[in-house]
Amino acid sequence: MVQELVMGNEAIALGALKAGVSVVTGYPGTPSTEILETIARRNPGDVYVEWSVNEKVALEVAAGAALAGARAMVTMKQVGLNVASDPVMSLAYIGVKGGMVIVVADDPGPISSQTEQDTRQFGVFSKLPVFDPTSPEEAYAMIGQAFQYSEKYQTPVLFRPTTRICHASVSLEISSERAKVAPEGFVKDPKWVIFPRLSYLNHIKIEKRNEVLAEDFATYKANEIIAAGDFCRKGIAAGGISYVYAKEALKLLGVSCKLFKVATPYPFPERLAREFLQQVDEVLVLEELSPFIEKELVYLCGKYQLPVKVKGKLTADMPCAGENTVENVKEALAKFFGLRIQTVGEGQAQHGEQAIRKQAEHTPPDIQLPDRPPVLCAGCPHRASFYAVKKAMKGRKAVFCGDIGCYTLGNAKPLEMVDTCLCMGADVTMAQGLFRVERDSVNFAFIGDSTFFHTGIPGVVNAVYNGAKIVLAVLDNSTTAMTGNQPHPGTGQTMMGSISAKIRIAKVLEALGVKHIALVNPFDLAVTEQAVREAADCDGVAAVIFEAPCIQLFKPAQLYRVHEEKCNGCRLCVKELGCPAMYMEKKKAVITPALCYGCSLCAQVCPFGAIEPLRTDGGENR
Repeated sequence: MVQELVMGNEAIALGALKAGVSVVTGYPGTPSTEILETIARRNPGDVYVEWSVNEKVALEVAAGAALAGARAMVTMKQVGLNVASDPVMSLAYIGVKGGMVIVVADDPGPISSQTEQDTRQFGVFSKLPVFDPTSPEEAYAMIGQAFQYSEKYQTPVLFRPTTRICHASVSLEISSERAKVAPEGFVKDPKWVIFPRLSYLNHIKIEKRNEVLAEDFATYKANEIIAAGDFCRKGIAAGGISYVYAKEALKLLGVSCKLFKVATPYPFPERLAREFLQQVDEVLVLEELSPFIEKELVYLCGKYQLPVKVKGKLTADMPCAGENTVENVKEALAKFFGLRIQTVGEGQAQHGEQAIRKQAEHTPPDIQLPDRPPVLCAGCPHRASFYAVKKAMKGRKAVFCGDIGCYTLGNAKPLEMVDTCLCMGADVTMAQGLFRVERDSVNFAFIGDSTFFHTGIPGVVNAVYNGAKIVLAVLDNSTTAMTGNQPHPGTGQTMMGSISAKIRIAKVLEALGVKHIALVNPFDLAVTEQAVREAADCDGVAAVIFEAPCIQLFKPAQLYRVHEEKCNGCRLCVKELGCPAMYMEKKKAVITPALCYGCSLCAQVCPFGAIEPLRTDGGENR
């Protein structure tokens, strides 16, 4: 055993390695990304790891391995499960042979996602078991148990950590031992071929299996009733990180009561839940996203005619959206127990009518921090691409459809170049829909290189086949930047570190029937503008591929400075580009050397030639 400081995602990965996982696939997406990356980094040498082109592909690769008897794991974020939902639903019916865990990281807040989607609901929809860890420590142990349950019931299982569990850091004892799982290999069997009659029969089996699973989960050690405060007829039911918050808040309030910890929300551990409900008169449910546990308890109260008041999101005693925190849980618990509280410092409380008096001298001043909206990095090639298109389309009617990635930030001022953003790959298809309604508009589809391989290609096929007139703007920065610079089919390198064939986007587009394809360096502003104009005047699908690497992939070779005497304070460079390396001081533009990446865009924009390369005393570029 070795004591290590690890984040939650690392704990999940190390727990999977301990459990003997041999195939791991996924698509990067915050907050799940580090799970697969940790597997790759800590690979003992016999685990196959890949970043797949999308979540559907990832799940199907893992499913193939599981049908051959291997322990397989696939990782994604909650919206990625939507992409993978087709094979998930069918795989739930045919089952697996080796253990298969589908790790889906939910993002309450949301902090870095389009939605606050709740994977527990998908468990009900797909009829797959759901594991919901409350901490990184529990996740480390639970991932191995998830594999065991998967093999016991020959079904994939969903594993649902949330952002705070994924990104929390804890000190853990990490075992160097690994379970030895020797895959039997694929055995031909008609049960692996999904047909309507087989699905009907399997559906019946699944319903019966989940009844057995619910009873099994009632004795699962991670589900438990903590019987502190037997005198109290009020109880708390909680799952995920909210359970940890509940324990901390109860400690701060000096209150003890019965706690019902739900680690497997589906199939719901009914017998254990009923036992808990029989011990209380009133329950407050603490959970994030959907009122999942709350609805299950309300259902059981009706089923068994239990006179228990269940409070939570449905009764407006807990917020219906966003993350829980220790503070908002403490406030809810204080109300639930009839306490009056007054926060001082880290928080104190008194029972009943004896409230703490506020001590002004100990209260820190209420300081309103300025907002810091996310922006494109200084030197980001996307800024140059957006600006070139904006300049080229000046005076023309145009709509700019965006996509998921760093380039979504192109919607902010001063660029304002993202008019729509729905989901991955939707830029290409939504632009086609706009074209069908507004023929007089130039409809742009901005898509990143990784997203192009993820879900962009089918949209291009549809556009060519159906004769749509759009401009496909591929922002190729040679990486999957937003999630931490992961490789993709266009980079020529796999997650295993091997060199592979670099798939050229231009060649793919050519093969799909796109006639007009231009490759440009977005930092060559004049050339790029002209290429965009030519593409906008084409019939059918025209593509402009903006090729320039993400700044995380290289070090700046040459920085720029503002020649103070030449600068007349017109603010054009600042107003037009919104580069975080530039600001105004004493009516003159200033470039922060520590942020500059030498992209030269500001120098090209300046009409007075006031921005020039910054050189060292020796005359060499910095």
